Amino acid sequence: MSVSVGDSIPEVSLRRKTADGVEPVSTSRFLAGRNVVLFAVPGAFTSTCSDVHLPGFLTAADSLGEAGADEIVCVAVNDASVMDAWGRTSGAAGHITFLADGNGELAEAMDLELDLTIAGMGLRSRRFAAVVRDGVIEYLGVEPGREVGISSAAAVLEFLRETGA
Repeated sequence: MSVSVGDSIPEVSLRRKTADGVEPVSTSRFLAGRNVVLFAVPGAFTSTCSDVHLPGFLTAADSLGEAGADEIVCVAVNDASVMDAWGRTSGAAGHITFLADGNGELAEAMDLELDLTIAGMGLRSRRFAAVVRDGVIEYLGVEPGREVGISSAAAVLEFLRETGA
């Protein structure tokens, strides 16, 4: 059963590329004591993810911060080097933190895996967005298909403004 509002984000180790190399990122330590907007995409550099989903969060980054987000995080089932390159080439590095779920551990632990083997992409994460306060999910918008609606920056911003989260 997939995670729901009120559940904690499962403890897994994600990865991020830094000037010193690739470092592990514990979800529980990373999310502790903070209000984080977390969104996941099926794949870096893919069309909907690059053309719609990521740009929406980049455009809304300042507004999300003003509405209470301490950090905006993008996760995909890609390696840390790919996520770093996507952040830099998209212009989002420095505004959005890019974390790699290279083995799909977070997607699996949240029961939000997406089987894209038919498209040659293997197991990925479903497209979703969450507002996570101190590790607990306060908003969760999981897309039923390819669209970007309830997982959009606009939907997250509306939630933050309405709830004062």
